Amino acid sequence: MDKYRFTPYFENEVLRKRPYLKIEWCIAVIENPVKFEPQEHNRFRFWGIVPELGDRYLRVVTLDDKLTIHNAFPDRGFRP
Repeated sequence: MDKYRFTPYFENEVLRKRPYLKIEWCIAVIENPVKFEPQEHNRFRFWGIVPELGDRYLRVVTLDDKLTIHNAFPDRGFRP
């Protein structure tokens, strides 16, 4: 877990707006994604199933280093 970092946006906004999210879930999605792809502005999207969220998909967005977490949210529209 020490290798992962977090943007101020993630720490101050995302975790505040979504207090149910756990950093461990975000890291698990990055390390074992169902799918990942590049996103605009040098970011990457990762999706993974989180059993604690009722087996819903969590989307985690990182910066281009794939280690700095910028955003995370349940993605209701994702279909693998």
